[in-house]
Amino acid sequence: MRYALGVEYDGSEYKGWQQLGESGCPSVQASLQDALSSIADAPIQVVCAGRTDAGVHGECQVVHFDTDVVRDPRSWTLGTTTRAPRSIAVRWCVPVADDFHARFSARARRYRYRLLNRAIRPALYRQSLSWERRPLDAARMHEAGQALLGENDFSAFRSVQCEALHARRDLQAISVTRQGEIIEVCVQANAFLHHMVRNIVGSLILIGSGEKPVSWMAELLAGQDRTVAGPTAPPQGLVFVGPLYPDNWHLPAEVTL
Repeated sequence: MRYALGVEYDGSEYKGWQQLGESGCPSVQASLQDALSSIADAPIQVVCAGRTDAGVHGECQVVHFDTDVVRDPRSWTLGTTTRAPRSIAVRWCVPVADDFHARFSARARRYRYRLLNRAIRPALYRQSLSWERRPLDAARMHEAGQALLGENDFSAFRSVQCEALHARRDLQAISVTRQGEIIEVCVQANAFLHHMVRNIVGSLILIGSGEKPVSWMAELLAGQDRTVAGPTAPPQGLVFVGPLYPDNWHLPAEVTL
């Protein structure tokens, strides 16, 4: 039987999503698998929709796993959450067809980056907010971001550690908004490169501060040179909002197109 889970996690204390062999580094994947295995009383391996880096959070990561163990969805949801660290919670569990794949069945993925824009660093919510002391113009940042829409080569925003076969991605939506002292960048694409969102945000910050013109974002995209783009923004402000799937998989609305 194959199940899909919606998983929420605070990535602050983890070295990222992926289990890293016998390194001993804490990962979200290993902690979730330990909790699931405890419920199943048998080893459980999960496959995720998209890996996240150290310090990055997940609002509704989707995973799937296979098991012959009979448990109802409520037991998988509540039991796993009880046995997982308090930084991880299973939001829902849905039985799915055997050909559902958390990664390959997804048609889009969404990220949100939030930063506090004021002179003083945050004391509250510092694990889920980035910080920029220079005043930022969110409208300039939003205008610049629109140059990235569509299918493009995002080499300018790709880390040197990226293992993807190519840098072409379809950026479907990007918005930058301000609410009080908080600036929020929301991005949706068919898939993302390693550090792609954080590198985009790092460049947008330079535009928002006035250090670079609005047209600079289009120039970076065309130039495909990571060395001239902005710095990688810190991980704390980044949340993987979740993937999106066609409605034929009958998953909850929050992950359905």
